[in-house]
Amino acid sequence: MTSPTPRILDLDREQLAALRGRKLTASVAAAEGRTMVAEVFADRAVLSAHPGDNGVHNAELMAAFGADIVVLNLIERAWDGERLVLPGLGSFTSVAELAKCLGRPVGINLEPGDVPEIRRAKPEFARRLVGMGAALLCLTANPGTGGSYEGLARVTEELRNGLGDEVALWSGKMHHAGRPERLTAARLTALVDAGADGVVLPLPGTMPGVTKELAAEAVAAVQEAGAVVMGAIGTSQEGAHTDVVPQLALNAKEIGVDAHHIGDAFLPGMGDPELLYAYSVAVRGRRHTWNRMALGGRGRRA
Repeated sequence: MTSPTPRILDLDREQLAALRGRKLTASVAAAEGRTMVAEVFADRAVLSAHPGDNGVHNAELMAAFGADIVVLNLIERAWDGERLVLPGLGSFTSVAELAKCLGRPVGINLEPGDVPEIRRAKPEFARRLVGMGAALLCLTANPGTGGSYEGLARVTEELRNGLGDEVALWSGKMHHAGRPERLTAARLTALVDAGADGVVLPLPGTMPGVTKELAAEAVAAVQEAGAVVMGAIGTSQEGAHTDVVPQLALNAKEIGVDAHHIGDAFLPGMGDPELLYAYSVAVRGRRHTWNRMALGGRGRRA
């Protein structure tokens, strides 16, 4: 008899740091819409205590406010060719070492097109990140990159074929990258058919035309196809006042997303930690939120 998949919201620091691949996706699915994901710039730190201090890295701060998973964006800015160098945290030989320090699984944003190699969505570059212990590869596209759902499906298939079945590969748009395209269930399930075990969609209230009805239909189709769904706030509303949180968070809960993404476009390279906290309380209550916050802070370094 196989043991049940643990819910991500029940895991401690060590278990979270070790969580990666499709075990991570399954653990998110088991938590029934109560997973918080924070995307941050890899090279940014805030909260300097005094002049010359490196401050507190964005990933640390978002973990302290309740994030279960941290996703690094623009990783090339923190990569010197051999090590990850993160202000406020130090240098790391692997993503797994960073995850152990944070007590959180660490994912990496990848993009198609002409971006730096370590961030480029090609199997030969992504394989290195997986080997370094990346818990999750999040394939998306920023505005102006020319990304399309059809193109994301092609790249998703290429990555899945090149990386194998055990890698956690989440794919989709957080906003209008490239030409505006209407979100449809067919476009999102095509990503699952291409090999994504997680699909990203903008939450209702963050993108014009993404209604609750349309999003709920798409979420149900993706989940029936066997993937999880991450609802994203990626249109600078991660810096909105916290009074918008109940609408966004409860809409997300209603449409059935498995994970809730807070983007990086507010303070230098991250969302508002107070918005993350308020959102977390709205979707999973204070008990689970405070438990996760209590597991924040920096782990001991060897």
